[in-house]
Amino acid sequence: MKSLQNFSWLLVFLTVLTPIFSPAQYPGERKSEREALVRTYIIGKGIEDSAVINALFKVERHLFVPSEIKPYAYHDQPLPIGEGQTISQPSLVAFMTDLLDLKKTDKVLEIGTGSGYQAAILAEIVDSVFSVEIIENLGLNAQKLLKKLGYRNIQIKIGDGYIGWAEHSPFNAIIVTCAPSDVPKPLQDQLAEGGRMVIPVGEKDKVQELVLLRKHKGKLKQETILPVRFVPMLKENGRRY
Repeated sequence: MKSLQNFSWLLVFLTVLTPIFSPAQYPGERKSEREALVRTYIIGKGIEDSAVINALFKVERHLFVPSEIKPYAYHDQPLPIGEGQTISQPSLVAFMTDLLDLKKTDKVLEIGTGSGYQAAILAEIVDSVFSVEIIENLGLNAQKLLKKLGYRNIQIKIGDGYIGWAEHSPFNAIIVTCAPSDVPKPLQDQLAEGGRMVIPVGEKDKVQELVLLRKHKGKLKQETILPVRFVPMLKENGRRY
């Protein structure tokens, strides 16, 4: 009788876990590669949020990289996307997204659209995404691709990410995918009360720190998470912040 009870408990446990990661519900190419990536480098590295897990499985990363490097799209590594920029490794994308503790109703600001991959991940989880890209060619290409893929909750602006996107603030969460030397004051101001910001901070070719900030009663509490390496945040004149 005891073993039967244990078996019944196991069935309930598996039933609860099943919705967390259900590859069969998503069509698309290279599913087995995405599934292996998610199981090994997302779930396998401790990500438990079902929304993040399923977004990483659903979004087809090979669509967001140049044709010559598509064979490497499901390796857990950053890849070049042109203009001296990169697409972050999937495990880091998942980790940063998970840190934001996102809700379905959230409005998110992304600084550094790149090829649009992170924006697509966010758009699978939240209500709306506002993304700023300073390199016009990248921003326009990402906008075209995301529209083709059917994303209607992403808006992209070509502009200086340091100053954010004030007219759509405040934001419940802000994610920055390029590194300034300090946390931009405009982004701090555009973060809503109770909001979270994830941003790499530090000089180029030196140790950068991934920082998590939370706004409570108008003040920011900062927590250093881990050392990272990101491309620098650029000004409109091409120089770095």
